[in-house]
Amino acid sequence: MASTDPPKVLVADDEEKIRTLVGSYLRSEGYEVVTVEDGEAAIDLVRRHEPDLVVLDIRMPGIDGIEALREIRTFSDAYVIMLTARAEETDKLIGLSVGADDYLTKPFSPRELVARVKAVLRRSRPNRHTVDDVQVFAGLRIDMVRREVVVDGEPVSTTALELDLLAAMASQPGRVFSRTQLLESVWGWDYIGDDRVVDVHIRNLRRALGDNAADPRFIGTVRNVGYRFVPEPT
Repeated sequence: MASTDPPKVLVADDEEKIRTLVGSYLRSEGYEVVTVEDGEAAIDLVRRHEPDLVVLDIRMPGIDGIEALREIRTFSDAYVIMLTARAEETDKLIGLSVGADDYLTKPFSPRELVARVKAVLRRSRPNRHTVDDVQVFAGLRIDMVRREVVVDGEPVSTTALELDLLAAMASQPGRVFSRTQLLESVWGWDYIGDDRVVDVHIRNLRRALGDNAADPRFIGTVRNVGYRFVPEPT
């Protein structure tokens, strides 16, 4: 029987009014919410309580949100929505590059944040059910049961989202996927964030696979269109 426990959300922000406001809105929607005020506490709470989703402010004293997320990603695949007081592109790309799923700039509407949380949690990692359990190519094995990727006999580290992105493209080798198609397949049809999140995760995925965008072994770029998985199944 499926669990009826409410999704657990951790809110990490150094502003008490933000923690209180966001926590209130999320609890009113039925989520179990824990709040902390710094990155160190966020890391500890994610490790101990295993939340389904983390709302993580970038600018916090001590360990900031970027460093906290880097540490969290070494042991957790919890969804992460990052918050920042600045709209600068650098902040956004850095946040996404270390494993964030979505991003909001302050000031934001609490209702919009709740909508983002709902959209992220509805994904349920859809590709776990829409691609083969194991996909094998020359030099590459994608195992969706064990949730692992092996390149030339060596396991490589990917986030859950990166694994789902790779599996989605590998399910149809040679097909060109637009950003929109990959967002719908991996993030969900109701994703309401920036489509450039795809580019950031593709870049991270290539790095993990040891792939080269200029001479791709696994993931090719089709200029002004999207991406395609290069090898054929063995």
